Amino acid sequence: MRGGCDRVGRLGHNEHVSYFAAVFAQTPQGWVGTEAVLAEAENVDDVADLMREAAFESSGDPVLLLVEQDDDWFAIVRLDRDDEPRAYISAVREDGLGSLFQQLVGEVPEGDAAGDADLLEDFDLDAKRLGELGERALPGDALLTVAEHAGFGEEFDRLRD
Repeated sequence: MRGGCDRVGRLGHNEHVSYFAAVFAQTPQGWVGTEAVLAEAENVDDVADLMREAAFESSGDPVLLLVEQDDDWFAIVRLDRDDEPRAYISAVREDGLGSLFQQLVGEVPEGDAAGDADLLEDFDLDAKRLGELGERALPGDALLTVAEHAGFGEEFDRLRD
């Protein structure tokens, strides 16, 4: 991973992981992004609270959380208004942040993609394309493609540098 947004967090049993995470909220003026620190998130409710806080501060809807861990997998979490968060994970992992996001998609064999692959359809990124990104692209490249389709590619790049 590149840039200064790589985080090394302590999760669970002194487990260190390197990750990039950012929250993006769509406002009437455009997308607003901010880094997300997930090392202290213990459950899905903590993640949803972090996203709701970003939405409240920016008056934005929807809110997207983009996460990449160790150039190994990526996750996209979407929160619309008062709905429950929906997630897509390119390859479920039971370690590090993977276990946190697995709570959103349920029990799935490790290494499989899971979740709501249609969560970005309104941004012209259908389930098939999202699945292809998970299979063929590096996680950072996949998230950049997502950001570009949603309209915040420059904001994503700014946070990653």
